[in-house]
Amino acid sequence: MSTDHRPAHPGSPAPGEPPRLWYPRPAAEWLQALPVGNGRLGAMVFGGTDGERLQLNEDTLWAGGPHDYDNPRSLASLPEVRRLVFEERWDEAQSLVDSDLMGVPVKQLQYQTVGDLRLSFPGDGETTGYRRELDLATAVASVEYARGGVRHRREVFASAPDQVIVVRLTADAPGAVSFTARLDSPLRSASSSPAPHTVALDGSGDDAQGIAGVLRFRCLVRAVAEGGAVRSVGGELHVQEATAVTLLVSAATNHRDWRGVEEDPGAAAARAAAPVEAAAARPYAELRARHVRDHAALFDRVRLELPVTPAAALPTDERVARFARGEDPHLVALYFAYGRYLLIACSRPGTQPANLQGLWNDLTDPPWGGKYTININTEMNYWPAAPANLLECWEPLFGLLDDLAVAGARTARAMYGARGWVAHHNTDLWRGTAPVDGAFWGMWPTGGAWLALSVWEHHRFTGDEAKLRERYPVLAGAARFFLDCLVEDPETGELVTCPSISPENAHHPGPGGSLCAGPAMDNQILGDLFEATAASAELLCVDEELVKEVRAARERLAPMRIGELGQLQEWREDWDAIAPERGHRHVSHLYGLHPGGRITRRGTPELFEAARTTLELRGDAGTGWSLGWKINFWARLEDGARSHKLLADQLTPERTAPNLFDLHPPFQIDGNFGATAGICEWLVQSHTGEIHLLPALPPALPEGSVRGLLARGGFEVGLIWRGGALAGAELLSRAGRRARVRTAGEVAVSCDGRPVESVRPEDGVVEFETAAGRVYLLSPA
Repeated sequence: MSTDHRPAHPGSPAPGEPPRLWYPRPAAEWLQALPVGNGRLGAMVFGGTDGERLQLNEDTLWAGGPHDYDNPRSLASLPEVRRLVFEERWDEAQSLVDSDLMGVPVKQLQYQTVGDLRLSFPGDGETTGYRRELDLATAVASVEYARGGVRHRREVFASAPDQVIVVRLTADAPGAVSFTARLDSPLRSASSSPAPHTVALDGSGDDAQGIAGVLRFRCLVRAVAEGGAVRSVGGELHVQEATAVTLLVSAATNHRDWRGVEEDPGAAAARAAAPVEAAAARPYAELRARHVRDHAALFDRVRLELPVTPAAALPTDERVARFARGEDPHLVALYFAYGRYLLIACSRPGTQPANLQGLWNDLTDPPWGGKYTININTEMNYWPAAPANLLECWEPLFGLLDDLAVAGARTARAMYGARGWVAHHNTDLWRGTAPVDGAFWGMWPTGGAWLALSVWEHHRFTGDEAKLRERYPVLAGAARFFLDCLVEDPETGELVTCPSISPENAHHPGPGGSLCAGPAMDNQILGDLFEATAASAELLCVDEELVKEVRAARERLAPMRIGELGQLQEWREDWDAIAPERGHRHVSHLYGLHPGGRITRRGTPELFEAARTTLELRGDAGTGWSLGWKINFWARLEDGARSHKLLADQLTPERTAPNLFDLHPPFQIDGNFGATAGICEWLVQSHTGEIHLLPALPPALPEGSVRGLLARGGFEVGLIWRGGALAGAELLSRAGRRARVRTAGEVAVSCDGRPVESVRPEDGVVEFETAAGRVYLLSPA
């Protein structure tokens, strides 16, 4: 199946060319700089001509240290809080929650920057022919310009195989590369010259919230020069008259795990030195080739092609400023590729998960601490992992779940007297699981349950029974907690969470106006959790009694309800019309539409229309991540025009930075990942037990192709569409399961040039058996 399109305009990027961000000037501020990362190490590259700045991050550099946030008064006060909530004495309940149930301290700890590598170049004069770019296919950022008759080039990449950031400086004249390099940091730190070709920065994470900073870090920079001279003096690296220089940048901390740090005082230094020593033994060409191969093995799996217009030749920030005009459909493909690039760059097996800013942060106390906010943001970070064919990049989230299942068991016992484990709306490097930030935001016990559903979702996409067996205890532990902690509503007899909230929204004015029992989102998540636990246990032939318990509890959960306005109710009571914020950024009660799958056009048509009404009432306004979620909502409603309109709302200078980072504002990376997942939903949906091709194709994108998307059931999908209609599809069966495919028109199925026996249970649906490893072609009949 050919996926080629011809270029629409001379000078525009031709189809098949690597997707690139590019700019005709250096970055003047952080949101103009370009990100590179290997999951653990990150850098923002500014691309200056008088000097270069690389702002550096290492994913375990956080403030504070291991800490038990659990409030010792929680368990004794919990029954009284529940009584007050059921009696709708919310302000009194909030006062008690804030004093006795909130974590101690009430704030968790923050992610912190390592600091900056700064290069200073001699000379001055006019600069010409400047170009700064990020090649998404190679994950190499580059800068090129001419000054004084010499053309200079720099390349920067963060290598996962070699665990260093590599900076390569070259010129087209011998002996033309000279600079001074130094490291600095806003944290407590000191620079030194530990070796003739090396500078070092040693420092420590901050104390915060009354908790001592226990993390120590070292950052190293070594110069490997071709020609010229290199010396390190007083924490500065001086390179003179080289023809080419490779800088190897490493950073590490003494972090061991969420329970503590390494006792060896030289742990950080040894960890930082080892990759530099190994990388210095390899020539630059080999370092680059190893990096590109490693990145391409992930990035090249998926390619979205959309028509190229003259607007595609413009610098990236200018493309964003003009996108609303409808002249640049190709920007959608670039933004999609960038979302996949960012997930590869900030989440790799063995690293910390992507946080609120992914990996990149230039502050010692970033917005919301740069933490893991698990009432939407962390989950949203990983929505593209499966459909965009980056399953390996999902692995850090499962590592987080393993930690939370242990830390959260402590909170479950101390706060609720329960089995299993719980995590509320936030966690950090030290895996805090108690409620934090205040009752209005933090009294939500369902964050861990939502994260745990990733275990089942991974199995739905892959069929990997070994992984499911390995991770099943996390899922079962989350279910056991709620079996112990759900309480019976005294009026209805329904099983409900109490106390809880509908994340960050209020049903009544007043300080306690967010507290409630059994909000719709909780009931939806717990319905999915109980069903996923039961299905997993049955598949693995374990926990027969648990299966009975969760199935029985699921039947007693409060059902979804439709309110007087025709909307899906956010709470069990019909409070939506009187809620203080009709247009609130969170639309938590539509979890069942997305990412859940219990609200569907064909399965639950009344709830489906109620979800649409809810979105109409809420409106299209929102923060960056909120728009990202709404892109997915409207895609699930099979309204590609409205979903695309919301992407256009996001792709504006107010919501998207010059470097394409999503703006809340300020920067939060979840909006990038949410939109990337939403584009997948336009093209392939598989949450209802069938593969729906082009379910929400925007009319603004009538021509295009994609290859490599994943669908539940173990399928890899490629598509071509023309005139807004499917022109052909390929399904690679990875698991050998029966395929059920829905299309707008009838299709014929073939494999290896021969027709495949199929059945057609309804118009536009075809079912057929598949064999693992075989490719099936679907052609319009």
